[in-house]
Amino acid sequence: MDGRIVERELELGTVRTRALEAEGEGPPMVLLHGYADSADTWRSLMAELARRGRAALALDMPGFGQAARLDREEEILPQLDRFAAAAARHADELAPGSGVVLAGNSLGGTVALRAAQNAKLPLAGVVPIAPAGLEMARWLSIIEGEGLLRAVLRSPVPVPDAIVRAVVGRIYRAFAFLCPGDVPAEVVDAFTGHVRSRRDAIRILATGHRLLPELADPFDLRRIECPVLVVWGDSDIMVLSGGAQRVLVEVPTASLEMIELCGHCPQIEAAERLADLLEAFPAQLAKAA
Repeated sequence: MDGRIVERELELGTVRTRALEAEGEGPPMVLLHGYADSADTWRSLMAELARRGRAALALDMPGFGQAARLDREEEILPQLDRFAAAAARHADELAPGSGVVLAGNSLGGTVALRAAQNAKLPLAGVVPIAPAGLEMARWLSIIEGEGLLRAVLRSPVPVPDAIVRAVVGRIYRAFAFLCPGDVPAEVVDAFTGHVRSRRDAIRILATGHRLLPELADPFDLRRIECPVLVVWGDSDIMVLSGGAQRVLVEVPTASLEMIELCGHCPQIEAAERLADLLEAFPAQLAKAA
């Protein structure tokens, strides 16, 4: 992994989390990962941004990675909303007045779009990447439909952690990417490093089931006034890109970029192309202003 990316603990609001930071110039850029993922998903993109001298901050969201666990007594999205708001304010304090660019993949994209509905946050713009919640969710049924995972979860005897990680890694490769064989081993290892045991897998799936009802109608898009750049891989099977049209219709400041030959995680499968889009976005914001 790139040596210019610094890992440290950070407290945002009441949540203790893990942050990956790349030093550089430009408006602060905060990166939020998807369901079952972690800040590690952004390492390839952050390395590319660092080479270009652009600053970025990736975070483990509550309930995932090394962040504090979610409160079981409260709905999940409001907890993630507060976390994203605290992250945006933290980033704005590092570079006051320039406005924060908040980007997120999948569930992180959902959180970014919801943050854009809050006019009180110091956001220059948001970049939802394949955001969940615009069309019927497919990701959980796809994951739970995998036979090997069902076998692991139903096994009457303990399953070694190495087998759990191997099964999780196989599912991740197969469904998150257009070209599973091209995904570097270290990327898969980073993903499965946060789902180490059957207990972890059960907890993550339970979180998914809690999320599904909340994702049925999570947006009030007409409240969004800041610029929105929707990004989607044209071969995404986890979250279908048709939902982008709703954003374009309901948000006058929204635009769409489709990345060719790319699955659900452009930050890994098309890091250079996504870096191009994120690097150009602040310039577009300046022109719009």
